[in-house]
Amino acid sequence: MAKKITIERFLRKVVKVEEVKGSRAVGGCWLWTASTNGGYGQFTAGGKNRRAHRWLWEVVNGPVPKGLELDHLCRTRNCVNPEHLEAVTHHENVLRGECGLATAALNRAKTECPRGHPYSVENTRYQGTGRACITCITRRSRERYLEL
Repeated sequence: MAKKITIERFLRKVVKVEEVKGSRAVGGCWLWTASTNGGYGQFTAGGKNRRAHRWLWEVVNGPVPKGLELDHLCRTRNCVNPEHLEAVTHHENVLRGECGLATAALNRAKTECPRGHPYSVENTRYQGTGRACITCITRRSRERYLEL
């Protein structure tokens, strides 16, 4: 028979940290000390795998709103402190991520495609979540046509 997850049982797997480690501020983090996957705390309850931070968020705040996901404001993946979590869109979560804003800023600052063509109004197509060089798109299309 599966054991029921209670707050008391859950918190036995948590260590509360009140210090700064390296360049990462972890003051107030509640670190999950049991199993992890990709750095995120996890456990099995009722035959179902659960993310530890999400489980505690839902106990404290109710379900994560549809279309949103939880962002670790402290940037510590195994932190389960509900005060360190915020429900945001996937786009916002990616931008806030370890490389998100830096990568986005670097890409926005580029004025040329990798082959040196300008990212101008006339030579840029926006597709998906990025931009593409029309000169390069045209060249690749011609090359594929000639291969036929």
